[in-house]
This record gives sequence, C-alpha cells and structure tokens, in this order.
Amino acid sequence: MEWKVDREANKPLYQQIFELIEERISYGEFPPGSLLPSERKLADQLGVNRMTIVHVYDELQASGLVERKKGSGTRVSTHKWGILPKGVTNWRKYIEGGSFLPTYPLIRRVRAEAKQMTDGFNLSSGELSADLFPARFLQASFVEQTFPGNLGYTHPQGHLPFRETIADYVKNYHNINTTSSSILITSGAQQALHLITQCLLNPGDAVAIEAPSYCYSLPLFQSAGLRIFGLPVDEHGINPDDIVSLYRKHQIRMIFLNPIYQSPTGSVLPETRRKKVLEISAELGIPIVEDDPVSLLSFDGETHFPIKSYDRSGNVLYIGSLSKVIASSLRIGWLIGPQSVINRLADARQQIDFGLSIFPQLIANQFLQSTEYPAHLTFLRQELLERRNVMISALREALGDQVDFTIPKGGLHIWCKLNKDVDDQRLVEEGIKNKILFMPGSVYGAPNGYVRFTFAHLERDSIREAIGRFADVLARV
Repeated sequence: MEWKVDREANKPLYQQIFELIEERISYGEFPPGSLLPSERKLADQLGVNRMTIVHVYDELQASGLVERKKGSGTRVSTHKWGILPKGVTNWRKYIEGGSFLPTYPLIRRVRAEAKQMTDGFNLSSGELSADLFPARFLQASFVEQTFPGNLGYTHPQGHLPFRETIADYVKNYHNINTTSSSILITSGAQQALHLITQCLLNPGDAVAIEAPSYCYSLPLFQSAGLRIFGLPVDEHGINPDDIVSLYRKHQIRMIFLNPIYQSPTGSVLPETRRKKVLEISAELGIPIVEDDPVSLLSFDGETHFPIKSYDRSGNVLYIGSLSKVIASSLRIGWLIGPQSVINRLADARQQIDFGLSIFPQLIANQFLQSTEYPAHLTFLRQELLERRNVMISALREALGDQVDFTIPKGGLHIWCKLNKDVDDQRLVEEGIKNKILFMPGSVYGAPNGYVRFTFAHLERDSIREAIGRFADVLARV
C-alpha cells in the first residue's frame, strides 16, 4: 500500500487509515471478496501500532465494508453495502483464472517483504547492491548521450549498433562467434526464456532442467503447459548421461541449462561435460537453452567458456544479460541463435511491445565500448570475492556444523544444506519476523533444509550481522 500517515494532521491515525481503505474500496482497487493485508503487515507497512489497525478493521466491519473470519483474514464484503455499486465484477475469478500462473507463494511472500523492509537484511535478492553499480559512468552517459535522429520504433531485433557491439562482446569475453543478424536484444534474460517457451514449444512438451534450478521458481514453464523433468546437479553440475535417460523415458524436446556458477548451487559444469552435453544434443536433435548471467564473475581468474562457444551447428540458444554485471534496472539481455529462430522470436516480441526502448541500449552500448567496463569488471570481481569470504567466515562462526556448503569460485550465491529438520515455510516466516530474508531451497526444487544466500546484495559490514541473525532464527525454528 503506497501511502503514509500524516502524523502532523489533526485527524487521528485510525481515521486516516479507515478513510484510505474506504476510498480504495469505493474506487474498486479493493473489489468485493479481495483480501486486505493482515493486521501485523499493514501496521508494519504504515509504521503504526498493530492495535490501531485492529481498531480500523473493527470499524470497517461495523460499517459492513469488510468481513472477518478467523484464520481467513479480512476481506472486502461481497454484500455491496453502503458505497459499493451494484453489479460489481467478480475480479477474483479472473485473477485466479488465466493461463499465466502467478509466482509461487513463498517467493511472493519474500519479495513483498523485501519491498517494504527498511532496516533488516536481504540475502534473498539476486541483485547487486547499489554501491556495486557503475553509477558515475551511467550518470555521465545520461548527460552526454546523443539521441539518434529517428526516435521511432527500433529494429525488431534491437538497435543495430548495439547488436554489433554485443557480437564483438561475446567474441572477446566468451569466445562465441556470431553476427548482429543472429542476435535478439531482450528486456532481460527472463523475456528471452518467456519467448522460447511460448513460441518454440507446445503444451505437453517435455523439457529437462537442472535440479535444483532457479527455473523451478519460474511459473512460465507451467504456464506454457510444459512437462518438467529434473537433471540432478552435483558439485560438478549435471551428468550428461542423464539427458539420454530422460530422452528415452520422456522424449525430451529441449534442455535448459545454467552451466557456469549455476543458480542456486554455484557449481561449474567442467569443459568435458559441456562438450559432452553438446554432443548428446546433436545426436538426439534436442536444442539447448544456455543461460549465462554470471560466467564473467570468476574469483580465481579461471575462464569458463559457455557451451555455445563450442557450438558449430546452431544447436544452442544462448542467453546473456547485463543484470548481474552492471545493473538489473537497465533491463538488457540478449538471445543468440539461428537466424530463423531469432526472426520468429523477434516477430513475437514485436507483437508484445514493439521492441525494447532505445535509451538503455544506447547507454549499455557506450559502456561496453568504453575502457571503464573492464575496470568495472575487475572492481566487481574483487568486491564480490571479499563479500563471499566474509559470508564464509560468518557461516562458520555463527552456524558451525549446523550447515554444509561448497565454497563457490564465482557468481553471487552460497548454497547451504542445513543439518537439522526444518520446514521452509516456518523458517521463512520466522526470518520475516526477525527482518532477515533468504530464499529457501524448495522454491528451486530442492527438499526442505536448503537455503540460498546472496552475498552480492548486502555491503560487507552487514553480511556478518545478517548471518548471525539467521543463526538466531534457525535456533528458534
């Protein structure tokens, strides 16, 4: 609820809140049957005492505007009392319908808390912290940028000079040979995944993804009606032979992999396995979708080239992004593949939004061509390495033998196995009460008792305290 109470006003706080909710009900923002925030959540959000919200909800109930039921929360009345007009649309049926499924409840719960939490610790986000953004250069780019003469829609595949820059970029950093005509600029990596699942696959098709995998947290696979089968991940990523087994059992149509500093485990698929996966893909005629957001964030200086770098037959659709190395709000990603596939997806994307705004493309193009970008990468790797080391030290001090983990050699996360029986839902809720957020393993397809901590989103000084607070939460659960 984007609203604050006015503590300087003569009107009591409970009256201000009552009138706000009454107004929003009358505007249809809270339709009949819709669930209002819990008393505790709304109190935290508005910075008031919980009993103030109890008073407000009591008044709303007395006015006939809401219905309260123990265990079910407070809902807007379905009886159209007072200010509610006749014949109100039952939006609840529409919200619960549709083919595009909502995000999983636990993820929504954590993200909702992250939006309003001001004084806690967020170890759940996959974003960089603000002090890791190249803000000075990006600010200068806004001021110095020369607008193109034509500010109409850009090419369906993206701004041509930027696609040419990306072709050089993936050659220099990833050893991938491509041309601008085989590149589609997308609004981040998730738009690329969405286009692939919607345009290249059919309901009922079987696909293989890593287990655990961040793909489990993306309902877009279920929304597309796909059947998902897991490829177990060990400390060296997936076993390529498992692809053959899944293909024989389920006729797999596509393989989705995040082979380098995989999320959530941080594992790296060795070069021998990467090449073996490509061989199997060619033998079985199954395309690979390779998501590669953080392979440049190596802490030991070792370079790991993507599967796409070995691909000479066009079997790999390669997804890259600037979200994890520059800033997520730029919304810059790209998809590299055969021209026929790129043309198909560009046509679909044009039906949705007529293409990405040219302005983030201009800024990203300028940054990638500058001498500042390599220096930024060096700075980013060093900062992330130091934060990883602080988190490792904190985990050992605060949790000891209560947790097992493998030290990641790159990326943004540490994947932990808790050595006690816990329920993810209880663990998350207890964390929220104590203002510590993290992602439970179950949202990635793992059983209860796993947690992904992001060391990139908090500044170094806060990481140790955050892990200490998680240890307190774990002790309570």
